[in-house]
Amino acid sequence: MLKKVIVFLTLALLLTSCASSKKILYLNNAGKEAEFEALKYANIIQPDDNVLITVTADEPTLAAQFNMMYLSLQSSGLNNANNSSALTTYLVDQNGEIDFPGLGKIKLAGLTRVDAEVKIKDLLVKHIANPGVNLRIMNFKVSVLGEVLRPGQIQIGSDRATILEAISMAGDLTIYGKRKEVMIIREKQGVKSINYVDLTDVNLVNSPFYYLSQNDIVYVKPNQTRVNSSVVGPNLTLGISAISLLVTIIALSTR
Repeated sequence: MLKKVIVFLTLALLLTSCASSKKILYLNNAGKEAEFEALKYANIIQPDDNVLITVTADEPTLAAQFNMMYLSLQSSGLNNANNSSALTTYLVDQNGEIDFPGLGKIKLAGLTRVDAEVKIKDLLVKHIANPGVNLRIMNFKVSVLGEVLRPGQIQIGSDRATILEAISMAGDLTIYGKRKEVMIIREKQGVKSINYVDLTDVNLVNSPFYYLSQNDIVYVKPNQTRVNSSVVGPNLTLGISAISLLVTIIALSTR
């Protein structure tokens, strides 16, 4: 009988281990090798974005009049390009426009960074020869909440970031996070939507929510173990599980 109990316990532990790993591992159905066509994704400029725009030209003095950086330094009487005013940005207003020196109101909302650069460059051609435009979204940030080690707001330094990168910057999910049902709250053109992704499924990389947009909120729900422990306490939950397993073993061994 003891031998049967030992065999049963071994099998139970192995099955539990396999089931648990499938719930915890990311992209666990990818196989040893997998290739996917890279998604074409670019962030869209939205109202309330802060954008840094730098204009260059063959004649730097002609380009200077279109740079807020130069105008800020000139008006303050400072010549140090390393001064904090050199990072003066344009705020995209609720109409999706910025007030650009020398060009007036320009609508940027709804455009990608590259499209916005092309639009401004086309307007500058009328004033200076061979203009160059560099635009950066300076307030690209997302929030990661719930069952992660370091919940909070994350500043993104590049043009795009994946949900896995954001979770990594938040310290990864805790063991209690529901990996199969991660919520993403996104606002697009004034409309908020709630969406879900499965971090354990390799098809995540083809999801429209694999790349995050600025101001996205990622919420990792607690699993049932965490919910139960918050109600009755972790020790009691563990005790109940142990008793249930023991009762099952006794029932099977006495047949």
